[in-house]
Amino acid sequence: MVAPLPTHTQQELQERGFSRRQIGRIALVLGAGTVMAGMPWHRGRADTLPVGGTYPANSILLNGNEFWTGPFPSALPDGQKALLNGNRYLTGQERQALIEAAAAYDHIAPELITPWPGSSDPLCRTVISFCSPTRGLVTCDPTYETVWGVAEWLQIPLAKVPLRPENGYQADVRAMLKANPQAGMYYICSPNNPTGTVTPIKDIAWLARHIPQNAVLVVDEAYLHFSGGPSAVSLLGSCRNLIVLRTFSKLFGMAGLRLGLSMAHPDLQDRMMRYDGIYQTTMLSVPATAIGTASLKDPTEIQKRRTETRNNRKIMQNCLSHYGIRTIPSEANMLMVDWRKAPGPITTAFAQNGIIIGRSWDIWPTCSRITVGSASDVQAFCKAMENMSTLLK
Repeated sequence: MVAPLPTHTQQELQERGFSRRQIGRIALVLGAGTVMAGMPWHRGRADTLPVGGTYPANSILLNGNEFWTGPFPSALPDGQKALLNGNRYLTGQERQALIEAAAAYDHIAPELITPWPGSSDPLCRTVISFCSPTRGLVTCDPTYETVWGVAEWLQIPLAKVPLRPENGYQADVRAMLKANPQAGMYYICSPNNPTGTVTPIKDIAWLARHIPQNAVLVVDEAYLHFSGGPSAVSLLGSCRNLIVLRTFSKLFGMAGLRLGLSMAHPDLQDRMMRYDGIYQTTMLSVPATAIGTASLKDPTEIQKRRTETRNNRKIMQNCLSHYGIRTIPSEANMLMVDWRKAPGPITTAFAQNGIIIGRSWDIWPTCSRITVGSASDVQAFCKAMENMSTLLK
């Protein structure tokens, strides 16, 4: 059972135009914390399992954009040491060490960084904190759907701007502003999930300069480390309306450990803390915090994983191209693949070959998102393509 929000919080939300029913739903989203899989917008997704469900034994999982191996080997000793102290809560030193390591990695001030148990909570929290029934949300389409689900669940106006081939499948920031010039939040995932395409920093800067007063631009950089490109954190000095989100779930191989960061000016972080944010940011896993801190200090492993992903992605693209299957050029650990037909039978055929591939988005119903796996995963993927070549015609 989810506890009701404090009276002063309910009053603040009512002043922003939320109804009692919407406030009850906000309490449910916040109460879910980092466990978002049970929320309505996650039910039935092809890359998530039902409660108690399992994948067949020895399946190759190319559906969830996870990395194919675990945390950095160089970080495991720190994690193991922290595990032995798992009987203790955070002392505060572990959290501060993570903040300082992230600040050094991105060359920004520590006070701009807030850690979280994963990035789902702060992502959902941005919609609650900056949108309302009169201040909507603007995103690309397709993109990571969690923000859509929160907006629809809370009955917040939602505008989706299609990604177009003539724009290189990048976010069209001018079209986003035109879609709702009075929105409360504009969301860009870069590299984008599911396309892996990068929105140029100059376009992000343009949108940050032109959105309405009191609106925010949220840039989700969950896949940034795969691209090796510039980060939107470089704009924090000039754009006080910008929030950058990161996660350790992807290249760092920590999806099951739950660790993420938000990077923004303290006044925006404070607005995200208005409800129960302080509890979330101080309830971190001690081993996850230790592993994340050590990982940020190992640029060699970051580059190694980036290079391996690029090489494996190229092999997958070449394999798909051999069978006449088009993919969108990607700078992340995923490919958006256009089968030119409903992908259901193809997804089933892959599963029969022991490979689980990802889902489609409504705007592109003939496409599937496929995660780039290890060299052996990619070899198995190409072998499965050969086995099902007649189905692909």
